[in-house]
Amino acid sequence: MKNSIAILDFGSQYAQIIARRVREQKVYCELFPHDAPAAQVNAIQPGGYILSGGPASVYAEGAPQVPDYILDSGLPILGICYGMQALTHALGGQVDPSNEREFGVATVKVTESNPLLGAVNGPHPASPKFEKQNLGEGQNEFPTLMSHGDRITQMPTGFISLAQSDNSPVAAMGDLARNYYGVQFHPEVNHTPSGGEMLRKFAVEICGVTADWTAESIIESKVEEIRKQVGDKRVLAAVSGGVDSSVAAALVHKAIGDQLVCVYVDTGLMRMNESDEVVSAFREHLGAELIAVDVEDNFLGALAGETDPEKKRRIVGEKFIRIFEREAKSLGQPQFLVQGTIYPDVVESSAPDRNKAAKIKSHHNVGGLPEDMQFALVEPLRYLFKDEVRLVGEALGLPEKLVWRQPFPGPGLTVRCLGEVTKPRVSRLRKADAILLEELSNIGMIGKGAETSQAFAVLLPVRSVGVMGDQRTYQEAVAIRAVTTSDFMTAEWTPIPHEALARISSRIVNEVEGINRVVYDITSKPPATIEWE
Repeated sequence: MKNSIAILDFGSQYAQIIARRVREQKVYCELFPHDAPAAQVNAIQPGGYILSGGPASVYAEGAPQVPDYILDSGLPILGICYGMQALTHALGGQVDPSNEREFGVATVKVTESNPLLGAVNGPHPASPKFEKQNLGEGQNEFPTLMSHGDRITQMPTGFISLAQSDNSPVAAMGDLARNYYGVQFHPEVNHTPSGGEMLRKFAVEICGVTADWTAESIIESKVEEIRKQVGDKRVLAAVSGGVDSSVAAALVHKAIGDQLVCVYVDTGLMRMNESDEVVSAFREHLGAELIAVDVEDNFLGALAGETDPEKKRRIVGEKFIRIFEREAKSLGQPQFLVQGTIYPDVVESSAPDRNKAAKIKSHHNVGGLPEDMQFALVEPLRYLFKDEVRLVGEALGLPEKLVWRQPFPGPGLTVRCLGEVTKPRVSRLRKADAILLEELSNIGMIGKGAETSQAFAVLLPVRSVGVMGDQRTYQEAVAIRAVTTSDFMTAEWTPIPHEALARISSRIVNEVEGINRVVYDITSKPPATIEWE
């Protein structure tokens, strides 16, 4: 049964976003390196293939090419940007450098009715079923993002031009008989408002894949996978207080019930009142056995004197594992450890099994684990995006407050306390963060349905001169960060109203001893990451 889409990554910055957008259409897909073995890619029984963009030129030495097994499959293909150029090259067309490179937002005009982009003046003769998609007079243009230096100068045999832009006479092309399509633009990004619908048309209407990738279907498949992996063995769940670890634990509990024991490690690096809230929520709503372990001195002692962010993450990762190993001994030595690893964690840590991306940072539950740990990992959310995780959490019956709580990294405030992590500095950061969240909550900027996806404070290892009560101060600065995102792969900074900024700044400086300056981070991802470390 062909009920998925296989996406081949040619090195695009947006490859993961393609996967995210396809899943938005309730279509299951997986992302693979462009040189992944055919058996690995076809194991998901795809109904079609999407070829991502990439930075190379098709004629450059070592440039990735379209694998033969894809061309031999007889299945529909959609090439995006470099993927379109690689498809052209593989099928005997011509790609050349463009005199006018296109980078940024451009307007694309549909010039030929087609199943992917719609009809211009009625149905295409070869595709009468697409009459209902007639764009209508004056509606056959749409904005999109272009990012290319090469362009198609000769289409392969059987292809026709479907759309054009000012600098791309072949902004989209298709061989409607073979269901091969290429677009020079990026339908996956927000700059292309109609891009999601294009991907839906390709996956559902052209490839014939059923749109049944829902929270319920995810739960069903993951429960089966978990039971198959762990059998009748006992399992530990690492609960950090964040959304991901909570949903992962709930999913495993649904699969194996009392075989699961949840361990909440109070590292001393949690948010205000976090420990009490998490313990209460788990015992009241999940019904799973929960052990709370207070190891603040253990973690702070290990982090003493360390300022390098990668080393801090590795320290936290190893400490977590050692704590769990210790708890495991008292519980009859469970062989499995549940972690709330999600897809953005894997991508940013450049896990070699799924992508070729450059390493951005280690996540304590991906890149910071000790090689000699005594557990096999159970990671039911490993290839889910954040919004999918939340949908699964709601479908599992977890309370809204828990599912929609502000995302919190596994290493806790370690990655928001820049420089050395000490008890006084963490206390300072915790109070400032609580003020920020309280004020944003008061004006409806955080929580389910709110614009802001994540907000937090960051303590900077920077001192500046101030004045309080006619006295000179020389204290630390705190940065406040708020972002809006649907997938946490990209993010835009969220504008906080000036009045709220003024209240937040005034309260932090007046209520938190040791801070005399507040700054506002207005950097998007990319180029920045969401967390500072």
